Amino acid sequence: MSREPAILVLEDGRCFAGDAFGARGETFGEAVFNTGMTGYQEVLTDPSYHRQIVAMTAPQIGNTGVNGEDDESARIWVSGYVVREPARLRSNWRARGGLEDRLTAEGVVGISGVDTRALTRHLRERGTMRAGISTVDTEPRSLLDRVREQPSMSGADLAGEVATASAYTVPSEGATRYTVAAIDFGIKRNTPRRLAARGITTHVLPPDSGVEQVLAVGADAVFLSNGPGDPGTADTAVALTRAVLDRRIPVFGICFGNQILGRALGFGTYKLGYGHRGLNQPVLDRSSGKVEVTAHNHGFAVDAPPHRRSPTPYGTVEVSHVCLNDQVVEGLRCRDTRAFSVQYHPEAAAGPHDADPLFDRFAALLEGRYA
Repeated sequence: MSREPAILVLEDGRCFAGDAFGARGETFGEAVFNTGMTGYQEVLTDPSYHRQIVAMTAPQIGNTGVNGEDDESARIWVSGYVVREPARLRSNWRARGGLEDRLTAEGVVGISGVDTRALTRHLRERGTMRAGISTVDTEPRSLLDRVREQPSMSGADLAGEVATASAYTVPSEGATRYTVAAIDFGIKRNTPRRLAARGITTHVLPPDSGVEQVLAVGADAVFLSNGPGDPGTADTAVALTRAVLDRRIPVFGICFGNQILGRALGFGTYKLGYGHRGLNQPVLDRSSGKVEVTAHNHGFAVDAPPHRRSPTPYGTVEVSHVCLNDQVVEGLRCRDTRAFSVQYHPEAAAGPHDADPLFDRFAALLEGRYA
């Protein structure tokens, strides 16, 4: 099948030629890569990928089509999509459509036929950067000028662009044991489901919520969700977290929520060179000594001393998890208050289930069995 030409241009001038894949047009965002071999539908609909052009390192994408059950939000959030080889046929009993048709229907501009190995090596060496994909202007110099006009991910305050505007509730399965207020910075659908399976009713609140809203729903604990953007901009969320900690309300944060908890405890955050994105990231859980294979999607990290305990306004805090690839801080544990966090996605959508017991740990925290 013949396709229209398309180009991908990075802000340092590197250009990749390919074929149009998905909607025709032009798009811009931060170029990143995802190392997952599967789970592309969950990647596309993860709000944490807002304003990013995602390159998949797996060589063929689209084999299993798309379905109505695996979306992690109400829409596709990536700003652009890069694949090496689109599957010619979809083959899965759950499929209800093809990947390219879905991209086209939602106006997502993509490119195929790209040497994604070369692209990934370039981003690993040079770092993530602004990029553009175009099927309407295939002159690299012209597109590069517009790429360099785009805003950087550093300093980007994006949670309000992806999160719910009004509160909603996900009831527990069976009798409600606990009630949790989940602050939505870009929450994925499977997270409240994993809480519901443990008898927890979740009230999902907008990202600008204050402690009054948390108290109004009778929350036994607060969950800080994943989300896009620079955690250094999330001052409202940090203030809420400190107000919650001041009231000794238990806290569990993941991904962006880990960074918010880190800031609330007094640590800084910083941008990683090329981030962690994929379903195969090895993390050491220092409390158990086990290595978990985990699902990641983040470009920022907490700047905490990884090899010692730190005094904070809320007591002693230790780094509970570290990435075995690069020693980046992957989790925090408060020794003197009921709060902990991890930098990855334990809801396993898509991804391995090694970290699912973190939801049991959260339930134990509510019961007073984990401190």
